[in-house]
Amino acid sequence: MGHVASQPLNQSLCWLLSRANHVLATKMTAALEELGLPPRHHQVLVTALGGEYTQIELARIVGLDKTTMVVTVDELEAQGLAERRPSKTDRRARIIAVTKTGQRRVLEANDVVARVHEEILETLPARERDVFLDALAKLVEGPLGEPVPCTQPVRRRAPRAAVRQ
Repeated sequence: MGHVASQPLNQSLCWLLSRANHVLATKMTAALEELGLPPRHHQVLVTALGGEYTQIELARIVGLDKTTMVVTVDELEAQGLAERRPSKTDRRARIIAVTKTGQRRVLEANDVVARVHEEILETLPARERDVFLDALAKLVEGPLGEPVPCTQPVRRRAPRAAVRQ
């Protein structure tokens, strides 16, 4: 019987990105808990502040399915952080607008997010931080920009510890 050559996990791009995403998501979730704002809510609010987007447009930009987006906007509305408003350019469309309360919460959350990012990135030498972020951005804007169709669709799952009932 011959040995099957195996690649150590610390050399597997898929495993490294998955592991980094999972641990960073749990750190971010824990850090934002003090504000009662899950990372998904923060991402939607930050994006909505960047322009007049419909729910469908926001879902596409943030990377959420339509059902999750509806639930998220419902939750943001219930907390007074965002609201659905008629579009100025298309009377049939409704945009997601961030309220004044939502804007204040985003500013608070941005400080928390920046702190977590700094804690993570400070483990890299300063000269490597921008290189790392630029390289990751190029991957996400290029070959890792959009999921491809496959027979067994891959679901984006929330880490078990972060799932709320």
